[in-house]
Amino acid sequence: MDNQSWNEKLAACAKAFSSNNFDTLIANSAQDAADLVLAEMSLLTDGTVISYGDSLMLRETGILDVIKGNNRFTFLDGFSPERSREENLQIRREALLSDIFLVGTNAITMEGQLVNLDMIGNRIAPIVFGPTKVYVFVGRNKLVDSVGEAMDRIRNYAAPQNAIRHPKFKTPCQQTATCHNCKSPDRICNAWLITEKSFPKGRITVVFINQDLGL
Repeated sequence: MDNQSWNEKLAACAKAFSSNNFDTLIANSAQDAADLVLAEMSLLTDGTVISYGDSLMLRETGILDVIKGNNRFTFLDGFSPERSREENLQIRREALLSDIFLVGTNAITMEGQLVNLDMIGNRIAPIVFGPTKVYVFVGRNKLVDSVGEAMDRIRNYAAPQNAIRHPKFKTPCQQTATCHNCKSPDRICNAWLITEKSFPKGRITVVFINQDLGL
């Protein structure tokens, strides 16, 4: 599919999300996506608390590095390699009270739904409740037609690939790259979230990116 066709598909998807009370932004690239969100953040007051849910796609935009280097904001980083797991988990809890939360998504539907699967819930919980404003970044490769297709994509592609990039986890999908619905203590697929509407209206902004990003 060429870029123009993708632009039209993203616009149609954005329209569906708008009808479900989400705000939307459409960007041509990861850098453009970061610039659009940072432009909105430039209006924030000093001391605004910002946190995030870890995401390959989010890191690809470069927005986290920019925010970390801006001393106007208080940045809660619950994924610092310099801290213990227990310390990082506490910061992820504190992120529920942040003003701004940045996150990727496993899949979105053309009907205007976010579909996510999480291990401990620190990524999906703030989408539902807590932070005043949530920005959800999504690459065009995450678009599917229905919730069923989204769940299949996550189970049999995104989740196994995510497990593979965490060698400390020992799950069957690391060996086969497909879901076994395992009972491993390291299972990363524990909690589903399907977000049908943004409540309150406009609390969640979906940032569509005309580029293949993340898993």
